[in-house]
Amino acid sequence: MKIIVRFALLVAAMVIMHTSTAAAAAAQVPAPGMVTMVDLGATSCIPCKMMAPILEELKTEYQGKAAIVFIDVWKMPEQGKKFKVSMIPTQVFFDQNGTEVYRHVGFMEKQAIIDQLSKMGVVQPSAGSGK
Repeated sequence: MKIIVRFALLVAAMVIMHTSTAAAAAAQVPAPGMVTMVDLGATSCIPCKMMAPILEELKTEYQGKAAIVFIDVWKMPEQGKKFKVSMIPTQVFFDQNGTEVYRHVGFMEKQAIIDQLSKMGVVQPSAGSGK
């Protein structure tokens, strides 16, 4: 019985940590002083699931150059309202001053994201460099 209670407490703590981490990330969008691409979707939406590995790659490749952020608007509906999302996924690009410069609705291929970041002055990092 003690094991079950401990496991339940561990799971609850993990859920709380994930929610607070996601909320903290959402509070920093757009990232101060940095070009930011935010993908507003849901972890259970099919096109959003297709974009998840692309976003993870871009987050690593553009670390320190541009902020790549995912916000689950089903778990945080206030963020959907904040960014005026009518359909998911929606990608919103902000310049380093926090001004929205481009918006796309639907699945967005990796190269299209790279092209938009390049138009915004973010140099494409070498593949696999992470910098």
